[in-house]
Amino acid sequence: MQSKLIQIAGFVLSIAYAAFIIWIYATEPRTFKEVTTSAEVAAGTYEINQENFNSALSLFRREQFRAARDEWQRADPAQRDARTQFYIAYSFYREGWGRVYFDQELFKRGAEAVNRAIALSPASPLTIDDPDLHMRTAAELKAELEQGLERSWSDVNPLKVLRTRK
Repeated sequence: MQSKLIQIAGFVLSIAYAAFIIWIYATEPRTFKEVTTSAEVAAGTYEINQENFNSALSLFRREQFRAARDEWQRADPAQRDARTQFYIAYSFYREGWGRVYFDQELFKRGAEAVNRAIALSPASPLTIDDPDLHMRTAAELKAELEQGLERSWSDVNPLKVLRTRK
């Protein structure tokens, strides 16, 4: 009876170890920190680093968009927080916005980030209550980014320099 119990325990441990190895290959973490972050996401206990988020928000308000994005990446390394992804997309919009032309690469990366934000909040539309922002929903931001990515004859309109950034 005892040898049967040892065999069953060995079999269960072997299956658990194989599942762990498959999970490591599937998630492809580069550091041990990424392993723990992925485990938190899988367990449903993942939370962003609020201190880094607040630091990024103050950088964003001082129009230091690249530094703010770096801080938000540190705050949300798994890219699982819709609000953080929204702010990242907004920083791409603000940095890429120009009176004469839009930076297509920054707008493209912003569109990817806002799509992540929308995917992370499927139950209800993502709305951010920030008085400093002119666009408060992910749908508005997505529309603005996609409009900036389109090429049309209105791009050569000289009155375009009079518009304001949102």
